[in-house]
Amino acid sequence: MKRFIPFIAKDPTVAVIGLNGVIAASARGGTLSDASLAPVIERAFSRGKPAAVALVINSPGGSPAQSSLIAARIRRLADEKKLPVHAFVEDVAASGGYWLACAADDIWLDDSSIVGSIGVISASFGLHEAIARLGIERRVHTAGKDKSMLDPFRPERPEDVERLKAIQSQIHDSFIAHVKTRRGARLPDDAELFTGEFWVGRRGVELGLADGIAHIVPKMKELYGEKTRFTRYGPKRSIFQRFGAQLGADLAAGIEDRVHWSRFGLS
Repeated sequence: MKRFIPFIAKDPTVAVIGLNGVIAASARGGTLSDASLAPVIERAFSRGKPAAVALVINSPGGSPAQSSLIAARIRRLADEKKLPVHAFVEDVAASGGYWLACAADDIWLDDSSIVGSIGVISASFGLHEAIARLGIERRVHTAGKDKSMLDPFRPERPEDVERLKAIQSQIHDSFIAHVKTRRGARLPDDAELFTGEFWVGRRGVELGLADGIAHIVPKMKELYGEKTRFTRYGPKRSIFQRFGAQLGADLAAGIEDRVHWSRFGLS
């Protein structure tokens, strides 16, 4: 009752944002994008004057651009509202998921949490021999000699691979810069951190990728008091998701999502 009576101190509230899923620009359910999370993040930072914001992260990564946009939105609001941000990793915060975790002022893990994978990956198939055996001729007409770069139905060209690696290197540099800016002196001078390798629990803490082993409720009560309350925010699910329905397009996308998770033994 006292929260409704003026001039009486209210119990501190921590706004909890759930960041669970693959990071992608698509609007389908179960993915994290800046567009879908924007209203969630804005509400979490603005509603009810929270004492802090906590990110609960369970993501194997995905789109570098969406990871950057989401993290930048969190940092902008944290600076505007002058609110501390804490990240709590569940199963995994790897690749783009770790990019999101670094938006927080500190990062907390479970003993079995996976963190890291600070790298960039691109994967596809080469199908030119398969269609040749079927007697299928691939016909592509372009204006611009590089318009059909990395066409999976044509033999791989060394110049295409070179261009792809140059693009990946630029994104990787941005990722490294973000991690170094956010983690600062907590990181050792160790280039092996940025090879794409990932680590579990306490090893991640030892390497400076996280600040300790802790779970959200006891840690937030330790920092903000035993009477701390929690208000949870997350993307709303569509009627199809709420009743378990799944469209054909989501089935194919689900397979792609499982590929992301399987890299960490979590599919």
